[in-house]
Amino acid sequence: MEYNENDYDYNDYPQQESGSSIKGLKIAIIILLVILAAVTFLFWRQVQAQKAQNAELMVDKDTLTNRLTVLLGEMGDLKVDNDTMNVALMQQRHVADSLLDRLKKERSWNYSKIKKYERELGTLRTAMQGFVRQIDSLNRLNQQLVGENLRYKKEMSSLRLRTEAAEEMTQELNNKVKRGSQLRAREVVLLAYNKRNKLVSKAKQTEKLVTEFVLAANDLAIPGERTVYVRIITPDADILGSPDGGRFTFAGESIPYSAKRAVDYQGEDLPMSVYYDATGLYAGQYTVMVYVDGQMIGQSDVILK
Repeated sequence: MEYNENDYDYNDYPQQESGSSIKGLKIAIIILLVILAAVTFLFWRQVQAQKAQNAELMVDKDTLTNRLTVLLGEMGDLKVDNDTMNVALMQQRHVADSLLDRLKKERSWNYSKIKKYERELGTLRTAMQGFVRQIDSLNRLNQQLVGENLRYKKEMSSLRLRTEAAEEMTQELNNKVKRGSQLRAREVVLLAYNKRNKLVSKAKQTEKLVTEFVLAANDLAIPGERTVYVRIITPDADILGSPDGGRFTFAGESIPYSAKRAVDYQGEDLPMSVYYDATGLYAGQYTVMVYVDGQMIGQSDVILK
């Protein structure tokens, strides 16, 4: 058979090659679209999961806030005549107030912080349960003492016993009157001011520490002039002493004070402030304790950055 150059069409091969290229391009585009759809879906799921997590964290935060608010209400309902327990209870209320304030101001939440706040709340709850047990124990003891007193009164048959009982009752009444007449401070706070008398939170800006509180009304207290002392303790457990190196008596010992102020107490609520010029302070927690008539009547603290 004779070869004829005209019998071969040179356009056949390039057309087939061009069709294959277009088909491959379409497949590549489809693959890319599938990959893009998968990535978009995964990103959407991640966003939804993050939203769900944030919502759950907010629910946990609200739950913690509600539980702490309830605990503060329970603390406020506790009533006890024991001065030492009152001071301890006041400290725990201050801790709970500080925790609630931090909860409300917290902006960055994660599960680690939730667990941390839960542990702090658990510690407060445990302390609260301890107070309840102590108060119940004191109530039972008081009931027992009342019952014993009644029994003793019935058993007394001689003038000597009646006289001794009367003396005991008189002494107990005197002690109760003495305890009842003791002054107390409430709403104790320690504030830091700069040289322009503006509140500050940094130690290096602090020029003055001011202790503010209210000497509570007490009808049993003897009116007249009182000297109120404050002791300010540094983060290193040192006391900020007064410029004159003054001291006062507490629990039978002579101890230094940071500042003092004489007031005329007439049995009514008496708001007052005690000033201390402070320089060279450093970051940490400063604690103030308030004393009058040889008794510590309140305390508070402030954290300077």
